[in-house]
Amino acid sequence: MNTHPQSFEILLVPEFAEDGRGTSDTRGALRSAVVTATGETGSSGYPRYVGDGMEADIDPATRSVEALLVDGSELDYGLSVRVADVRGG
Repeated sequence: MNTHPQSFEILLVPEFAEDGRGTSDTRGALRSAVVTATGETGSSGYPRYVGDGMEADIDPATRSVEALLVDGSELDYGLSVRVADVRGG
């Protein structure tokens, strides 16, 4: 039986606030995607989730994104990723 969450919401946010300081704020997400478990393990060794143009290996215990592709490319410099529960799910 699979005990991992079957979906997450991934939020792409600016890594820095307007004043240049680091931020963990997710209110200003530039893009979001609901990703669903594929049942496969990614090259990082963590479960693979895909959806809405994103492909991520996520450690479900810590909610850390261990690998991420956005529209087939790595994350742009200056962006950060957050993981949230799927709203309403």
